[in-house]
Amino acid sequence: MGNICRSPTAEGVFHHMVNEAGLGDAITVDSSGMGDWHVGNPPDKR
Repeated sequence: MGNICRSPTAEGVFHHMVNEAGLGDAITVDSSGMGDWHVGNPPDKR
């Protein structure tokens, strides 16, 4: 699988780890795309 799944998964895991460490107020976790070739398409079903 490509980056369609990895970046959102990594963001979710890291966000959870930050909150578990009690650092949710000090650290902002975010993920962003690098291309716009999927804009307007439905979510990938994989």
